Amino acid sequence: MISTLLVANRGEIACRIFRTCAELGIRTVAVHSDADENALHARVADTAVRLPGATPAETYLRGDLIVKAALAAGADAVHPGYGFLSENPAFARAVLDAGLVWIGPPAEAIEAMASKTRAKELMGIAPLGEVTAADLPVLVKAAAGGGGRGMRIVRRLEDLPAALEGARAEAASAFGDGEVFAEPYLERGRHVEVQILADTHGTVWTLGTRDCSLQRRHQKVVEEAPAPGLAAGLQDELRTLAVRAARAVSYVGAGTVEFLVADGRAHFLEMNTRLQVEHPVTEAVFGVDLVAEQIRVAEGRPLASEPPPASGHAVEVRLYAEDPARDWAPQTGTLHRLAVPAGVRLDTGYTDGDTIGVHYDPMLAKVVAHAPTRAEAIRRLAGALDRATLHGPVTNRDLLLNSLRHPEFTAGRMDTGFYDRHLAALTAPAPDPHAPLAAALADAHGRSRFGGWRNVSSQPQAKRYGMAGEEHEVHYRHTRRGPTADGVRVVHADARLVVLDVDGVQRRFEVSRYGTDQVYVNSTALTALPRFPDPAAQIAPGSLLAPMPGTVVRVADGLTEGATVRAGQPLIWLEAMKMQHQISAPVTGTLTALHATTGRQVEPGTLLAVVHELQETP
Repeated sequence: MISTLLVANRGEIACRIFRTCAELGIRTVAVHSDADENALHARVADTAVRLPGATPAETYLRGDLIVKAALAAGADAVHPGYGFLSENPAFARAVLDAGLVWIGPPAEAIEAMASKTRAKELMGIAPLGEVTAADLPVLVKAAAGGGGRGMRIVRRLEDLPAALEGARAEAASAFGDGEVFAEPYLERGRHVEVQILADTHGTVWTLGTRDCSLQRRHQKVVEEAPAPGLAAGLQDELRTLAVRAARAVSYVGAGTVEFLVADGRAHFLEMNTRLQVEHPVTEAVFGVDLVAEQIRVAEGRPLASEPPPASGHAVEVRLYAEDPARDWAPQTGTLHRLAVPAGVRLDTGYTDGDTIGVHYDPMLAKVVAHAPTRAEAIRRLAGALDRATLHGPVTNRDLLLNSLRHPEFTAGRMDTGFYDRHLAALTAPAPDPHAPLAAALADAHGRSRFGGWRNVSSQPQAKRYGMAGEEHEVHYRHTRRGPTADGVRVVHADARLVVLDVDGVQRRFEVSRYGTDQVYVNSTALTALPRFPDPAAQIAPGSLLAPMPGTVVRVADGLTEGATVRAGQPLIWLEAMKMQHQISAPVTGTLTALHATTGRQVEPGTLLAVVHELQETP
């Protein structure tokens, strides 16, 4: 029996595994980088062991340090979570060689399926050889790892070399393995997967299907179980292929077999030899704890002959600190407040006041709803997101909410091109027009000398706020009867709550402040602007600013001040949160300044370069 378990991971998955361990009476050990010293997973574990350094390569990808940590903390088992070393056969062997229990499949099974190219060969699928124009479009893909890293779509043959180079660099950084390959890219397929669970006694469960078609940068954003609208024959085929893959490598433990479904046919993609991010939807539908089952299997206990029956429908969204409207740019900073209503499941690695840093994936949480029907599950999840409190960096919450309510999704007609078609509409700003007024009234009350409104008339007051990238100025007046504003009746106003009568309907606005200029009105973020803007804050035309915090990992070969660049030419590459982001010339012109150097750490808004546009002569 396992008594103490180390999780070789961080964030929400470590916290989620610790929760099951607590229910089973198993003591827990966390590992943490220097950047994660005060992270939630390090705080909730019974014991925490430091991994010196901040980057994944220095810490969570160092299997030797993790094994030493397990032994030093007295652990007798290791759970890899997902990502990092979870699909690394050498790490699995190192854990076993140290006399520890490995909560995962045999190293040989991981090895057989670790490379997507070898997995395809095992399933009898010939790899794509040298890419020709007739093969386009193709998807360049990392052979190891997952999570959408190391992937590039190539539609023109001349773009293939750059795609291969970029994918190799990103894969090497994220997984320590730069091997990539190309496969045909199906434009309108659905991403469908089958959850499996196998024991050491020959039993293999298939726990239904999941649909994970809503993806950004080939990383899943919305997942659900079961996959809607699949013909009974196709479901049988998917389950059969999943069992075939598991038995082909004598699989043990939890795993997922992934497919692209197009034109009613299933195309094998890969087998993930680990727990998946989206496993909670399967747990909700089948009423099982997959982590608990992983532990029992590792202890040698048999599964029942058949899995429990499925019930209802579950939908999960991944809440990211990112800005979908700005090329999914990851965001950092303090998470002041994260709260969702009761009735949904929240898996997170953050609590109020935690810092979201630059070194790791920007996922804040997973929110999961389960209900008797798909429509009810979608409504419950959308309602929870709508009422959630999120104060801190920009998130994808509005995108998720709009996605759940989009007619293509509610009808079950989505595919992997969903965001390619609808991103602009889904991210169109729709801020509350009365939020700035509510913020101004609350601010005025908070600054009153007597803790309330002065009982005298006054001149109109003005306040400026930045909201959704635009400037808003509001006007209000103090009177003997209280504050007034044009077109709106003020029912109540204090420093935290404002109630406005808008066209006969009373609306409540809860106001929160952080620092000197950050204001949140319900879920609308505002920035209090100075009365008189600073002229020095103006940005020169053609300035290239860092869109996110990160590290400059590459500057275009031969790029120097005075060079001529063309519009769209890649100039600088940033790495942030395990993904690379390309910064290109906005116009054709002359590079008049270059401040980016390889290895430099930058913050959002850092000036990287300036391109002076060439003016055409008449």
